[in-house]
Amino acid sequence: MLNDDRIRSIVEHFGADILSHEHMQIEKRALQHGSVTTFEHSVLVACMSVRIADRLRLWEHVNLRALVRAALLHDYFLYDWHEYDGGTHRLHGFRHPYTAERNARADFELDDIVSNSIRTHMFPLTPIPPKYLEGAIVNIADTVCAIKETLGSRN
Repeated sequence: MLNDDRIRSIVEHFGADILSHEHMQIEKRALQHGSVTTFEHSVLVACMSVRIADRLRLWEHVNLRALVRAALLHDYFLYDWHEYDGGTHRLHGFRHPYTAERNARADFELDDIVSNSIRTHMFPLTPIPPKYLEGAIVNIADTVCAIKETLGSRN
C-alpha cells in the first residue's frame, strides 16, 4: 500500500499544471466545507481517489492520470458559493459540476474520462451516473472528504 507521501507525489506529478494554474488562486481563497478551501478540498479528493484505487488494487483498471486530474478539477467552478450573488449560487449543488467542467475545458485539455468524471461527481444529486471507474472513485472520494471536512476532520 502507498504511504501518504507517495500518494501526494502522484497527485503532484499528474496534476502539476493544474496545481500551479493561476485560477487555483481563486480556489485557495474560496471556502468549500467548514474551514477547508476549495483548493485544499480538491487536493484531498485527489489523494483520497488515489488511496481508494490503491486499497482496492485497481491499478490495472484505472487511468491514474485521468483519475488525479478529474479529482483536482471536479470543483473547478471558480467562485465562493457561500458569497451572496443575487441567487445564482442558490442551486450550486446541482449546477457546479457543469460549471466546473466548462471552466476546466477552457483552461486544460480534457479527455472523456476527466470530462465525464467532473460532470457526474455529484451523482445521485445530478441524475446521470459516472460512465467510468475513475468517475465513480472521484464521486466516492468527494463524498468521504466532504463529510470529514464538514465534521472538522481533514484526515
